[in-house]
Amino acid sequence: MKKTSQKILFFGNERLATGVHSPASTLQALIANGYQVAAVVVAQRPAARSRRERQLEVAVIAEQYGIPLLAPADLSAAREDLAAFGAGGAVLIAYGKMVPQAVLDLFPAGIVNVHPSLLPKHRGSTPIESAILDGERETGVSLMRLSAKMDAGPLYAQQRVDLTGKETKPGLANQLSALGVDMLLEHLPAILDGSAQTTPQDEAGATYDKLINKIDGQIDWNKPAERLEREVRAYAGWPRSRTKLGVTEVVITQAHTAKASGQPGSLHIQDRELGVYCGENMLIIDSLLPAGRREMPAAAFLAGYQLH
Repeated sequence: MKKTSQKILFFGNERLATGVHSPASTLQALIANGYQVAAVVVAQRPAARSRRERQLEVAVIAEQYGIPLLAPADLSAAREDLAAFGAGGAVLIAYGKMVPQAVLDLFPAGIVNVHPSLLPKHRGSTPIESAILDGERETGVSLMRLSAKMDAGPLYAQQRVDLTGKETKPGLANQLSALGVDMLLEHLPAILDGSAQTTPQDEAGATYDKLINKIDGQIDWNKPAERLEREVRAYAGWPRSRTKLGVTEVVITQAHTAKASGQPGSLHIQDRELGVYCGENMLIIDSLLPAGRREMPAAAFLAGYQLH
């Protein structure tokens, strides 16, 4: 692999928008492969969360390697501080804020962004969840030159990943993160020396994913069972698929569907199998997490909890 002695900055924060994984693996890989990371820039957190801020994995790595850590409230106002590092390019992973044009212009080689979707599809901060929710047959990773418009910059490379329909958000996030690191290390030398070619995105095919909030995890049994099964997988980790079974608050961690018809939200218990009727068909609960307890199979839950 062709190396470079050029300085770079690293923009990253805690995790992809809904709490899947940190960009620390990318930062660690850049350091391990000999890149001169001149500074790590994180999006500033509110003062009330300052203790948690110090625990950011990228911040821990920066401290470990003696790399300056910046947390500017306003990137435009911090332009001179960023320029002082003399970096020829930058890498951005899950930074969580838009980067203004004045900052993009600081870097002759631009800012490289690794985005876990096949752009221009699934722009925004929830591409992994959205691919699962939409029942996509494939997704992938896009290596992009960052622009001032969200996820609209020209592409250096893309790689596709086939989906089985069984993926969970954490598992798919880890798979795409590992792929993204490999792609970045492969293409970054040419990007930094200016020899990499880009392809514009097709704006006609652009889609934008909605933000996911905690309330999205509250199960609506009027939805089709197929949709709820996807939500269980897409919301794993956060916000998690939550409901009440009898008097017990639970998180459904694994489920599958079955053809059936009944009043949405009503239970179907037979042969140690726990199902809930949906707006269309039935969701069979395979495992769940009762409030204050460990994850357990549905059969164990039926044996220990009163549902009538």
